[in-house]
Amino acid sequence: MGTRVSYEVDGEVAVIGMDDGKVNALSNEMLEDVNDALDKASASGGPVVIHGRDGIFSAGFDLKTLQGGGPAAVEMLHSGFELSYRLLTFPTPVVIAVTGHAMAMGLFFTLSGDYRIGTDGDYKIVANEVAIGLTMPRAAVEICRYRLHPSHLQRVVNLSEQYTPPAAVDAGLLDRVVPAGAAVAEAKATAATFAATLNPAAHAASKLRLREHTLAALRQAIDADDAELRSAL
Repeated sequence: MGTRVSYEVDGEVAVIGMDDGKVNALSNEMLEDVNDALDKASASGGPVVIHGRDGIFSAGFDLKTLQGGGPAAVEMLHSGFELSYRLLTFPTPVVIAVTGHAMAMGLFFTLSGDYRIGTDGDYKIVANEVAIGLTMPRAAVEICRYRLHPSHLQRVVNLSEQYTPPAAVDAGLLDRVVPAGAAVAEAKATAATFAATLNPAAHAASKLRLREHTLAALRQAIDADDAELRSAL
């Protein structure tokens, strides 16, 4: 891992932190570092907490790479949604501490965790692709379809509605909200509770059973998005 991503084990909980000093852009390098940390977490066998820096979880894909286009942009988009697929199938509980803004791929990353704890404050929870002129990726649609309350799906995917953290709970974007500065500690405590109360094998098997249809649709969507992007190179 590079300096963008930290890794530590707190009791039985693997804690992965993202901090690029800016907006935690999900660049190819950041995605690689997160995957490296997840490799370590998988080997440790306990629940995982993933958090951002104070004020932001992630603003999404690296815009410079996106604007540059070409193979690097295609690889970044592919890797981002492969990370979502990995989180949705991760064998142990994954708790996301949303430490501030979660936007675009940063939101889809959030939605791929098992439990999501937001930070109260003036933060944006938004999928802003349509607002900035991008057609929503098929993979993002499937992730949103799985996690959002039906009445909010259109508002999030097609209207780029911005949610405050408390409103995000009602929409299904977050599970609960805690006071500023408390999200990481609450995520660790929640993950520790899962470690103490859940049977690991039953959790892993039930997760895959619950998400069987979503995972099949997501795999198809990732492949379709990838084929479309590569055909334009």
